[in-house]
Amino acid sequence: MEPFVLSNQSFLTIENWMNTYPGLVAGMTTKHGGVSKGCFESLNLGFHVRDDLQDVCSNRQILASLLDFPITYWTGAEQIHDVQIRKLTKQDRGKGANSYESAFSGTDGFYTNEEGILLTLCFADCTPLFFLAPNAKMIGAAHAGWKGTVGQIAGRMVDEWKAEGIKPEEILVTIGPCICEKCYIVDDRVINLVENILEDVDRKPYNQIIEGQYALDLKELNKIILLRSGVPEQNIYITQYCTSCDHELFFSHRRDRGSTGRLLSFIGWKET
Repeated sequence: MEPFVLSNQSFLTIENWMNTYPGLVAGMTTKHGGVSKGCFESLNLGFHVRDDLQDVCSNRQILASLLDFPITYWTGAEQIHDVQIRKLTKQDRGKGANSYESAFSGTDGFYTNEEGILLTLCFADCTPLFFLAPNAKMIGAAHAGWKGTVGQIAGRMVDEWKAEGIKPEEILVTIGPCICEKCYIVDDRVINLVENILEDVDRKPYNQIIEGQYALDLKELNKIILLRSGVPEQNIYITQYCTSCDHELFFSHRRDRGSTGRLLSFIGWKET
């Protein structure tokens, strides 16, 4: 069952989570409904892609209004395709919301158990991971390109939560829109790193296309890592959306040859 539902032209939501847990906001933006121009048309939410800064800020304000989640409550990161994860509190609100310079440096994952914080990360093919432990009211988000994936950022989030007293079987994970295996071709260098973490896995999440070229399934690879971390299979939800195939909805760095905008993943508890 597809976990993401197109709520309006500007974003999809993780409908089952939001219907089950009142106050939770979680989803992924599309490229529609903003004011950016040219290759960033129209809802570009990334500061670092040479779009007009005022347009990006306007786009973020549009989304804040649609989500009814004030921009001053947002948090953002300088994502570097690594595995650094930070726990946030209300004192962190606003960092990375309206400028790249104020974002958390060298960070690719956030989590919090406090209300009134919207965790946001930018994407244009990499894998967005959404984490939820309802009993602890813990939420998390991670950015997993191939580097973050082979670095096992998904497993690191589970480890962080275990240290908080949350058992893996209490964790729900939704794997969001990213580039699919048909569109994502990698070389031996990447596959060798994948192999290093999958020595005991029978069914590999890639297929060889030609000599030295492989189709890699980032969604499946992250699922394998989550399963090995103890998250039950029934707790893992995977979208069928592809940022490259679904060109009417999403920006794609690979499809658009680097000249494109950025989507935003978001998850937060509204204040009660």
